Amino acid sequence: METLVLIGLLGGLITGISPCILPMLPVIFFAGGVQGAREPRPAAAPGLRFDVPTTVRVDAGGRVEAGVTATASTPAGETQDAPPPSPGRSWRPYLVIAGLVLSFSVMTLVGSLILGALGLPQDLLRWVGIVLLVALGVGMIVPRFEEVLERPFLRLASLGSRRAAGQDRGAFLLGLGLGVLYVPCAGPVLAAITVAGATGDIGPGTVVLTVSFAVGAAIPLLVFALAGRRVAERVSAFRRHQRGIRVTGGVVVILLAGALALNLPQQLQRALPDYTGALQQRVDENASVQDALDLGGIVTDANRELSNCSNGAAELADCGTAPPITGITTWLNTEDGAPVDLADLRGKVVLIDFWTYSCINCQRAIPHVTAWYDAYRDAGLEVIGVHTPEFAFERETRNVVAGARDLGVEHPVAQDNSYSTWTAYRNRYWPAEYLIDGEGTVRYIKHGEGDYGVTERHIRDLLQAADPGVELPPPTEVTDTTPGEETTPETYLALNKVFNYSGSPEYGSGEESYEHPDAQPQDTFSLGGTWEADFQGATATSDDATLRLAYRSTDVYSVLGGEGTVTARVLGADGTVREERRIDVGGNPTLYDVLRGDGPAEGTVELEVPEGISVYTFTFG
Repeated sequence: METLVLIGLLGGLITGISPCILPMLPVIFFAGGVQGAREPRPAAAPGLRFDVPTTVRVDAGGRVEAGVTATASTPAGETQDAPPPSPGRSWRPYLVIAGLVLSFSVMTLVGSLILGALGLPQDLLRWVGIVLLVALGVGMIVPRFEEVLERPFLRLASLGSRRAAGQDRGAFLLGLGLGVLYVPCAGPVLAAITVAGATGDIGPGTVVLTVSFAVGAAIPLLVFALAGRRVAERVSAFRRHQRGIRVTGGVVVILLAGALALNLPQQLQRALPDYTGALQQRVDENASVQDALDLGGIVTDANRELSNCSNGAAELADCGTAPPITGITTWLNTEDGAPVDLADLRGKVVLIDFWTYSCINCQRAIPHVTAWYDAYRDAGLEVIGVHTPEFAFERETRNVVAGARDLGVEHPVAQDNSYSTWTAYRNRYWPAEYLIDGEGTVRYIKHGEGDYGVTERHIRDLLQAADPGVELPPPTEVTDTTPGEETTPETYLALNKVFNYSGSPEYGSGEESYEHPDAQPQDTFSLGGTWEADFQGATATSDDATLRLAYRSTDVYSVLGGEGTVTARVLGADGTVREERRIDVGGNPTLYDVLRGDGPAEGTVELEVPEGISVYTFTFG
């Protein structure tokens, strides 16, 4: 448990100083810090003592008309305004951050589950948060409106003292709104939290990890809010214009809401270097962190026996009861989007296929899977495609629908955006096949491409075991396009997956100008011109951006995104262009043909990439 706390705090602290929190800072400074400044203690008028805050008039005989005690040093007939009492300590910075931590933790853990259970869209909370921020901004400008908004939270807002309640009004509610909209930079800690929340397997360790992450991310924000309060207390201009400060804070909150609605903070983040990227990568690659947050190897009682199966075994084995399919955000190709429960499929043979639509390895395997579904579904075979995204754009349902349509996928597809079913099966590969018999037992596992004949033979054997009288069609005839020769390894441009970059300077986060080497080493890539790299891939940020790749394969593919035309050139040993083709990139990021050859070959391909086009990965066949 102590390890989870430390990992959560560390991951949160890195997030709390990363570029992704920058859009929050103006609101934290003005609405969370400056507005919580304590007013200075006014000095009482000489010779007078006031028991309550009121205006006191002393008559000609020295009597106090308001009935309060006063010493008669004020000249008769003059009026003296009593100073207000010393204000109590403002809790506003703490209330804003407390609200943020609470709403972020709750929404991260159970937000998707609640929305899914109610059949509501997954982006509903985001729009609710934006509307809430607009309302709070208006409330800071129009105090009476803020009183109405804050009424349900009045007890929390009045911590400290009765006087502080007005100063702290709306603080906790503001924090709740910010927490809903707070989108931290992705990392292994947040991924583990998201998986646990989506699966519903929320134990003490998950709660501790989530809260410690939220606290770690909130600490820099709290420091910034307290700094804003300190500045306001020290600078007299802030003290003289309290009303103006409230209005300014309200305007800032409304502007943030509008910017979030238009996704403008993303542009700000892209304009700044990811100065925490290298630190995040070190955490991601740390062995202790990987062991504690292993998303693909978490062993439970439900999946422990999966290790009984060896990859692509020639004989069927008993690998334990199949783990349930959990944490699915959307079902495709089922009646009215109804979920599929493995318990309801007893008596049938079930093939679970882990895939993602832009993966070339999956695209080569899908024709075999769809052929099995078409050939054997009347004989008792059910195929469930578990779509677990590799890239952020693969989380969008509309992209998955389009990808499934293009690949001819008609069997049920479970959208596993949270990696929950992926984790339940201890999976690590795209594609991966898990074959389940009529009793619900996993009997065969195949990771990666190939061995389609073996897989189909096992499907036929299990169908006959489930129904000895079944009449099976002839085996399917689909060409196996699995690369037979050794090829260049799959090449990623994501910061945390790059292993074969050979240009200069070193590959790093943020915008950078790169140069190609004089000679491109085999199985490596390099960049030329100006690019911006992140944890998804690299985006060209200049008109002279190029990419070179020395490959060994017959075909070369790349996942590209953006709008424009990429020019691909195959270079000879002397640098001359032997072949050139144009690739029109548009719509959702997906896989494109870069090179189609007649057989295994070695060479160098150069891409001329227009500004705004993103390159995610290269695969080979």
